[in-house]
Amino acid sequence: MPFSQGRTLTRYLIEERRRFPEASGDLNALLLDVSIACKTIARIVSFGQLSDTFGPAAKPDMGGSLNVQGEVQKPLDVLTNEIFIQVSEWNGHLAGMASEEMEAPRQIGPNFKRGKYLLVFDPLDGSSNIDVNVSVGSIFSILRAPQDVIDSGRDVTAADFLQAGTRQVAAGYAIYGPATMLVLTVGNGVVGFTLNHNVGEFVLTHANIRVPEDTQEFAINSSNSRFWEPPVKRSVDECLAGQAGVRGKDFNMRWIASMVAEAHRILMRGGVFLYPRDMRDPARPGRLRLLYEANPIAFLMEQAGGGASTGRQAMLGVEPTSLHQRIGLIFGSRKEVERIERYHQDTAPVAAESPLFGSRGLFR
Repeated sequence: MPFSQGRTLTRYLIEERRRFPEASGDLNALLLDVSIACKTIARIVSFGQLSDTFGPAAKPDMGGSLNVQGEVQKPLDVLTNEIFIQVSEWNGHLAGMASEEMEAPRQIGPNFKRGKYLLVFDPLDGSSNIDVNVSVGSIFSILRAPQDVIDSGRDVTAADFLQAGTRQVAAGYAIYGPATMLVLTVGNGVVGFTLNHNVGEFVLTHANIRVPEDTQEFAINSSNSRFWEPPVKRSVDECLAGQAGVRGKDFNMRWIASMVAEAHRILMRGGVFLYPRDMRDPARPGRLRLLYEANPIAFLMEQAGGGASTGRQAMLGVEPTSLHQRIGLIFGSRKEVERIERYHQDTAPVAAESPLFGSRGLFR
């Protein structure tokens, strides 16, 4: 086994910390606690329909209610959210937490020391796919708490979490598939760790993940095509036109309906993912959550040499306005993301390449 293959997450974080002699080690400890939460969730998810044999996952009073998103909570949504809380709140590194499953920020209890970081997370992205055994995951982002929170120890508010993606200290996801992987950035590239069940440790298996600049693969939910804005229609129509169209090459289309799985595929082999703003509800400019879905994925993509955008601006430059804000998201191979951004800036009409993909084409 090559030396690099034997580096555990703990060792990697220690080596990264040595680059910053003034660092306290709090971030390392927090990331290790997040990894424990992910290992715990991986174990539970692996039971699938056998989950009623694994303790609280099948408690009848868990799940069934609506979360702040207006979505029905599954028992595993509730359980995995609680796992993140229980693993992280006691460690003395957090000033507060926020997640998809909690309407308001979670305060650090009076029995625990408060720290200088904020943790935002989606504890089980794609949980609706559990029943059909499709890969799901957990997404997380770490921010610095405002200085007055650190100095005074006051309770955090939703406003404390409203930080642009450029201010993320670290971000990542765990994907629970045939293998469990933890993909992470601390602002120095993107690395991937695979869970070695024999030793119970995440081991470095992908030392420098890079997204290819170009691609011949795209992912979009075409059932929403009637709501797409013209730049998105133009981009998809060009891909579907293949070699006969302006792109001069054939594209494959993928759609998993699990953003962690989509992001992982793109980090591993390239591609572009679109869940864009659409025209079905002008008051709702997207479906994905900015703070704990779009921003951490965008941070990973940019650190891996890819791109991430709303179509109108770089995702990491968006200033959040609410804790559970939704937004359109396009990410993946950099040149493809830049092309779609240009289409949003270009308001000139586009000549049809063929009757099928013209003004009355397949997705018009």
